[in-house]
Amino acid sequence: MAVGWFYLSVLALCSLGSICILSTIYWMRYWHGGFAWDGSILMFNWHPVLMVTSMVVLYSAASLVYRLPQSWVGPRLPWKSGHAAMHLLAFLLTVLGLHAVFEFHNHAKIPHLYSLHSWLGITTIFLFACQWFLGFSVFLLPWASMWLRSLLKPIHVFFGASILSLAIASVVSGINEKLFFSLKNGTKSYSNLPSEAVFANCAGMLVVVFGLLVLYILLASSWKRPEPGMQAEREVWGLGLLFQVGVGPGLGRGHPVKAWALPGRPAQ
Repeated sequence: MAVGWFYLSVLALCSLGSICILSTIYWMRYWHGGFAWDGSILMFNWHPVLMVTSMVVLYSAASLVYRLPQSWVGPRLPWKSGHAAMHLLAFLLTVLGLHAVFEFHNHAKIPHLYSLHSWLGITTIFLFACQWFLGFSVFLLPWASMWLRSLLKPIHVFFGASILSLAIASVVSGINEKLFFSLKNGTKSYSNLPSEAVFANCAGMLVVVFGLLVLYILLASSWKRPEPGMQAEREVWGLGLLFQVGVGPGLGRGHPVKAWALPGRPAQ
């Protein structure tokens, strides 16, 4: 595994994730008056910030726990617990973001769940809730058999990546919807591309880039946690290569371990 590339990608992710959150905060504060918790439009401003923080950045961080090389050795329970706890925190922040927008709609007498953005968002959150419950009950609690876990693991992984993709689509459509509602008169119409539109479009593109990088790390086979048998095989291979290049005391004296001598290596 290219450990250097992995940690470089993690550093890029941390930077991009922070920029996505800070950009959303700046957008809501500079162009839309800041934040409050009183049912007004300022309460709505919490919605995009909490959704980007929870469903994109924190969700991605929780999903990448098993990609850390430190999680490949030792017991899995601490990493499973951290994975579940981070996802639970993301879900709680998501519910808080939903409450902000529903409370604003109630206060302003605006209908609920009529736009494509809202349909995408509710679908994403519903799948997220089901995914967390499935993961907690099957993979964290000790009752499930290894057969059941092996059967459900590909489904769990698939929906994990799918939920992140839906979350990105929800965020991008939400940014677009907000711009259409707020930029609709005179020289500040969306089609004239005022400064707010440029900034928000760039923030949306950063969210897309962030999500694509996360999906790449999740799907890259060389960065996945190996299964127990594969892990042991990798350790044997690493030891064999170490001997082959003559590293260590008493080595490099004409007695290297041949590649065909390694377990599972076909004869050459």
